[in-house]
Amino acid sequence: MLQDYLLEENLPHFWCAGCGSGIVLQSLLRNIDKQGWKREDTVVVTGIGCWGKADDYIKTNTFHGTHGRALAFSTGIKLANPDLHVFTLMGDGDGITIGGNHLIHAARRNIDLVAIMVNNLNYGMTGGQYSGTTPRDAITKTSPYGHIETGFDVCRVVQAAGGSFVARGTVYDVVQLNKLIEQAIAHKGFSFVEVISPCPTHFGRSNHMAAAVEMMRWIKEQTVPLARAASMSPQELEGKFVTGVFENSQREDYSTAYQRVVDRLKGEAG
Repeated sequence: MLQDYLLEENLPHFWCAGCGSGIVLQSLLRNIDKQGWKREDTVVVTGIGCWGKADDYIKTNTFHGTHGRALAFSTGIKLANPDLHVFTLMGDGDGITIGGNHLIHAARRNIDLVAIMVNNLNYGMTGGQYSGTTPRDAITKTSPYGHIETGFDVCRVVQAAGGSFVARGTVYDVVQLNKLIEQAIAHKGFSFVEVISPCPTHFGRSNHMAAAVEMMRWIKEQTVPLARAASMSPQELEGKFVTGVFENSQREDYSTAYQRVVDRLKGEAG
């Protein structure tokens, strides 16, 4: 049951009304529950940010680290005990803006863990400054006249770096999100799921979407399935969120490769 993994005594949660983090948390916990694992064999690692508060509500082993370093801590935990089921929860600030270097190297190494990056398109916890994923022309506290930079396509970055499972969903389409997280858990290797979940308090209000319903409608309008995107031009895809599975390939994960070396050396020594 979901309640087996949810710290109900810490509710009501910290997140603002209209925030999608609760939707992602529910999807994550329901999928963990399906596995039948012991809570002691599961570790949830978080960094700093709104989504980083998720560990306050999770009844497994948890590790709350510093900003941008969640994947570094997760890598250490997984390598120290490869039998653990490791989940890394990051925001766009934690995952790609400040922690981008750790993200590309975790993907390159193919560390066997699940990374879920909730992309709220700005630094929500610290007042709504722009991040590495803020859309061009968006209004934020640090781009009051319109953002002039192009945001990262994070899934393409992770795919190019070597991530063996890469997907994007949204908090609007919960059915798809559940399936993507389920696939990520089943995959052996670095599994990355980006979840589009704009911040209603800062990004929404600054960009004429003061109500959560307006934000959900906007997500729906801006979303394009991967299959349809293949026949669209770059101009047509400008500002859209392409959803689906970008990569699902099999290659040896880091822990397996490392253990193979250890076993070979033991054999030579014996």
